[in-house]
Formats: sequence, structure tokens, C-alpha cells
Amino acid sequence: MFENMDNKDLDSYADQIIAGSQLSDDDIRSLLETESPEIIDKLHYVARRIRDHFFGNKVFMYSFVYFSTYCKNKCAFCYYRNSNDIERYRLSNEDIRQICKVIKTEDVHMVDLTMGEDPYFHDKPERLAEVVKIVKEEVGKPIMVSPGVVDENTLKMLKDNGANFLALYQETYDMELYKQLRVDQSFEGRINSRNHAKQMGYSVEDGMLTEVEPDMESTIISLRGLATSNPDMVRVMTFLPQQGTPLEGKEIRDCASELKIISILRLLYPEKLIPASLDLEGIDGMVHRLNAGANVVTSIISSNSSLEGVVNYDREHAERDRDVKSVVARLKTMGMEPAEQSEFEKLLGR
Repeated sequence: MFENMDNKDLDSYADQIIAGSQLSDDDIRSLLETESPEIIDKLHYVARRIRDHFFGNKVFMYSFVYFSTYCKNKCAFCYYRNSNDIERYRLSNEDIRQICKVIKTEDVHMVDLTMGEDPYFHDKPERLAEVVKIVKEEVGKPIMVSPGVVDENTLKMLKDNGANFLALYQETYDMELYKQLRVDQSFEGRINSRNHAKQMGYSVEDGMLTEVEPDMESTIISLRGLATSNPDMVRVMTFLPQQGTPLEGKEIRDCASELKIISILRLLYPEKLIPASLDLEGIDGMVHRLNAGANVVTSIISSNSSLEGVVNYDREHAERDRDVKSVVARLKTMGMEPAEQSEFEKLLGR
């Protein structure tokens, strides 16, 4: 695929996708299995053409507050799984309020409130609603909540207090792999929670994990499965082995497959938001992900913050210029710029 295409042919192919053409499973296999730098560059080129048609050179950005690292679950891939003997924290409402005073001064489009499935909040969801209310009062911008699986009453409570976006990742739509990754968690329960949120008027995000799949067919199942809840944002992230987890010793190659999958996601879901996370490779990795067709910079953390990211890795490299000013400066070198706040809120239907 793309072997004998020049730029004119690639532009024509991008136009076909924009007009509604769909990738076949054989197309996806061909792209996943290629190791040719030339073909991969062409794939990224097509993805950028499609993204630029729908979004121009505009990028959306959101700030990240991991406010509780406690969790009741035992996900095989996660550093914060309940049985891992690690130092944890749970921010107080006043801590969160002070963080928001800083975020308010930064040009981000949304605030992402992330936690593990912390029983302190899950058993008394009004506590979680209070956190959302505080952030809405202080920042006044759209709020993404990443609380894990919560019931309809909790979703309504969060929305009533200011939540706009729900992030709830399936990680895989391969049922056998799901059982291994999200140990003792309901496959349908996650889907249902996302669907309930969508019906309530939330924007929703789904995501997949790569470098854990047993084979290419598992990846294709997940790429197709991401359409299940008609999400507004689709994400892929490379698995990074975490100390104290069942997958601690698993060997991975690099983030190359994530970059390919970002481009494939852009071809499969042309008008969706696709994140370029700062979590794995910092700001340099953001550039690679945007060049692969992403259009949202996620996991921005203020330069003076001591909060954790989703992925735990060498603290010496943990921040890697993850603040807004550093991100915007790098965007400018790429000919890209932050979108207006009104453009983001238009996407949310506000």
C-alpha cells in the first residue's frame, strides 16, 4: 500500500478518505506489518493531509491533574494497581483549588481530572462531584473526568457539577486480552458506562494499548472496536512495563507501532480528536505524534507541579518540558498553533 504513489497520488488517496472511503482489514494489515520508512512516511503524510482538511494547523490542549493514585483494581499493566506497594497520594480539595489557580493562568482548552478507581470517591461520589465543582468554579473551562467505571447516577451528578468529557479506555477489544489486562473487570460494563455518558450529552474518549497484543488480528479487533461508543476522541498509547506488575518483565520495542496506529486511526476516524500524549516521550514524542496525524496535546503539567503522570518512569526525565509555554513554542516550530477556546467548545456542542 502506497508503494508506487507520489505526492499527487497520496493527496488523491487522502481526498478519497475525506469523501468517505474506508480502509479494509487487508489495508490495515498491510500498514501494520510494513517496516519500510518510505511507506511509513507516506502513511504519516496522508494522515496529516486528512487532519489538516478537518482541523487546519490548529491543536487542542488540555491540562492534567492526577488527583488520586489510589485504586481498587488490579490491572496487569498499571503501576497504580491496588496490590502494588508504592507511595500514593490523594489531593485535598484545597490542594486541587490551588492547582487550579495556576491552571487558570494557562492557555489550555480543558482540564483532565484523572484518578484510579479510588474507593474514597467511588463509595461517596458526591466527593468526586465536589472536585469537579471546584475545578469548574476556579478554571471555568470544559472538564474531562477519568474516574473509571461509574454508574449513571454518578455520571449525572458529575455532569450537573460541570463535567463535559468522559475518558474511559477499553485498552483492547480482544476479549481474551482484556481478561488478562483488566483483571476481573466487566468488558460490557466499561462499554455501558461510556454509552450512558454519551446518551447524557458527554463527549467521550476511548483508547487502546499497543505492544501487548498477541498478534496483528488483535490490533485490528481493537482498531475496529473503538467505533463501539461513537467516541469523540480515540487514543492509542504504547505499553510501558511497570515495576511491581505482572507485565513488569515484558519486552517492548519502541513507540513506532503507536505512531503507525495514530495514522491509521486518522484514516479510520478522520474527524475524531486524536491525542499526542506527553506521558511517554515528552515534548519530542509530542512532535512525532502530531506528525503522525494527532491534533490534541494531552497530559500537560505545569512546570512547578509535582503530580504524577499516567505512566510512571524515570523521574529524571519525567517532566520533559510538559508545561504550556514549552508546548506552544514547539508547536510554532512545526507551523502549528493552539486553537481558539471557542473552536474547542464548538466541538463539544456548547
